[in-house]
Amino acid sequence: MKTQHFLLELGTEELPPKLLTKLLSALKNNLTAELNQLKLNFSTVESFATPRRLAVLVADLQLRQADQVIERKGPSVSAPDQAIEGFARSCGVSKSDLKSRAFGKADYYFFSKAQKGLETKDLLEQAVDKAIKNIPIAKPMRWGDSEMQFSRPVHWLVMLLDTQIVKATIMGLSAGNITRGLRFTGKQEFVIPAAKDYRQTMLDQAQIEVDFEVRKQIIRDQINQVAGDNNAIAVIDEALLSEVCGLVEYPCAFSGEFSESFLAVPEEALISAMKSHQKYFHMLDENHKLLPKFISVANIESSDIAVIIDGNERVIRPRLADSEFFWEQDKSQTLASRLDKLERVLFMKSLGSMLDKAKRIETLAGTIASMIGANEQDAKRAGLLCKTDLVTQMVGEFADLQGIMGGYYALNDSESAAVATAISQHYYPRFAGDSLPSTPEGLSVAIADKLDTITGIYGIGQEPTGSKDPYALRRMALGLLRIMVERKLDLNLKALIFTSLSAHSIEVDSDCAPAIYKFMMDRLRAYYKEQNLSPKAFEAVLAVKPESPFDFHLRIEALDIFTKDAASASLIEANKRIANMLKEHQQLSTEIDRSILLEPAEISLYKATEQVAENIAESTDYINNMRQLISLKVSIDTFFDEVMVNVDDEQLKIARLSLINWIRVLFLSVADVSFLS
Repeated sequence: MKTQHFLLELGTEELPPKLLTKLLSALKNNLTAELNQLKLNFSTVESFATPRRLAVLVADLQLRQADQVIERKGPSVSAPDQAIEGFARSCGVSKSDLKSRAFGKADYYFFSKAQKGLETKDLLEQAVDKAIKNIPIAKPMRWGDSEMQFSRPVHWLVMLLDTQIVKATIMGLSAGNITRGLRFTGKQEFVIPAAKDYRQTMLDQAQIEVDFEVRKQIIRDQINQVAGDNNAIAVIDEALLSEVCGLVEYPCAFSGEFSESFLAVPEEALISAMKSHQKYFHMLDENHKLLPKFISVANIESSDIAVIIDGNERVIRPRLADSEFFWEQDKSQTLASRLDKLERVLFMKSLGSMLDKAKRIETLAGTIASMIGANEQDAKRAGLLCKTDLVTQMVGEFADLQGIMGGYYALNDSESAAVATAISQHYYPRFAGDSLPSTPEGLSVAIADKLDTITGIYGIGQEPTGSKDPYALRRMALGLLRIMVERKLDLNLKALIFTSLSAHSIEVDSDCAPAIYKFMMDRLRAYYKEQNLSPKAFEAVLAVKPESPFDFHLRIEALDIFTKDAASASLIEANKRIANMLKEHQQLSTEIDRSILLEPAEISLYKATEQVAENIAESTDYINNMRQLISLKVSIDTFFDEVMVNVDDEQLKIARLSLINWIRVLFLSVADVSFLS
């Protein structure tokens, strides 16, 4: 079967940089799906994107569909003649042209005909049209008097099978082999001679790297080179790097400077202004202090780069001046004086204002602080003030600085360092892999804030459903669990959920505590799944219902050591056997009259179990407890080899069942290891 390379390039106005990779991925996936549906084989599919184009290159595309036999099943041979003749007419033949054969328990009429495969070039127009139109676009645009819609207006279309133009009209554009270069320099238009040469042609004719990932690496290398030239360290935010890559076709990185006087403003505010408004990368000195310099990436190579640098320096100056102004203005009022303004900021309907939330955090943070040995007064003060920076001018302009600026303003207000740190870190962790609060007071406020949000939103029936999680409760719950586990806080999660729910208004359903706990355990399951923990191990611990995530973690660690011991396989099966034997004996105790026991094996097991029970009584050192339980292996194996449990003597039978129940209870003090079977 003959094959050729197929190139599709859709040229547009500058596409939204944050959506560029999503648009590209959708186009590639949609076109691949259409070709598969047409039963056209190919080897590989590459995708390319710049701000002004989306392109897909399909290698070794089959030039004609394979011939196929189309078969239709009709009525049974015993059906009325009218039905059979109607089926024949629908197939364009007479009844005599139909074939009968067995199908199931009866004979049916069938019609079949050979259909010659269509040429690929005649199928591509419809396939590409559907692939483009099926790209999900939240806010499509229309332009001119056209009814066409896309993310941005479209201007040119390239469709090539090797060197031949595919005749097609899509989105009001006639397909050709002419593409466009940079908007303001170099060749404005040029020919793509062959589909397979697309990327190289773009480089040769316009110096445009159409491969998104390659271009992103070029930008990264340029930024690091510029930083090195300035004896500095470039801080490359990956999200910003991707956004910049979506803004430039011909990257050219350069550095600029701003007045050192701006460094009196908190560096986070300056960095946020540079990133969010100007898409600049900042630089640090060898001591990781912010330098009064920035790196920008132009979309053109200028013969006089000084002009571009000067322009960027003039643009950033008023941005930083705004940050300086907000900083000075915000410092004129204390955080405490802003509490009244929080009353006018709604948290959520039925959950009150942000002031109501702050007061709930204050109370809960104090409770948690008393449990973990933090300063209760500092935790409560931080909890009360932690949301006040929401009504400052700085956070109003740069929402990503909430919490951070609160910490700075708290220090300016002469609040204690503990209060300031707790406020600045109470949103931690903000994303997967982010840092946790570094102080006990910060941990207290972070837990209280997240728990208040989760219980409140759950309590008004707005919990996550399926793939929808509009309030990011899953991320928040995972952060809460990380704090408890990784900071080794032995807190009763069930009790905290109940306490938090009771602090809300009567509009919040206080009976949803079990659902919230289950939701949290599902998040904990996800946490351990990321660490490649066996699902069976998680279920083994979950079965004994620990109420503290940290306690849960300690049991997981003990179970991990247990499963690596050679004796574990035998003990797991013994536990499973015991669990099955005890299904009909739920009321057994662990109190045993030793005098009833007769066999040496059961007496030996009783003594060994008694010793282990004494050694692990009231102990939460689960690793040691599990090692003690492993020591029972020989006695348990001997017992099952030599002793019949279900004997006719009812008293002896109950004693033996109670003995193995005792063993079961001791194992359950760590986990239900029968789940590991």
